[in-house]
Amino acid sequence: MSGEAPGGVGRAQSFLAFDFGAKRTGVASGNTVTRSATPLKTIATEKADVRFAAIEKLIREYQPDALVVGVPRHPDGAPHDNTHRAQRFARQLHGRFKLPVHEVDERYTSTEAEAGGARDLDAASAALILEQFLRQA
Repeated sequence: MSGEAPGGVGRAQSFLAFDFGAKRTGVASGNTVTRSATPLKTIATEKADVRFAAIEKLIREYQPDALVVGVPRHPDGAPHDNTHRAQRFARQLHGRFKLPVHEVDERYTSTEAEAGGARDLDAASAALILEQFLRQA
């Protein structure tokens, strides 16, 4: 796993991004060519096996080169319970799917998605997380 964006020149890379939550996980896709992201869906479940089955289906469909997970923090940058849950989710993704997983600070993405009038806040937040990651690439 890495907190750094891929750098340098090379082939285009595609990504799936996740805005992890205990009850809902937003998903978005994007790539290094357009440097933009598209909200896909929200996986609404508290059951890890159901969540990972839905993610596996998306990975098979989209064939991403890597995954991106938003990691929430307090406004001052300090971690909280959800920080550790998101980091655990990132490790689980890496362990299950053997893809590189990048972590991105996701402070304020939900607020930004809501201000933008998104209908699916979780998927829109995942898209904002991925766009932030792609800007750093």
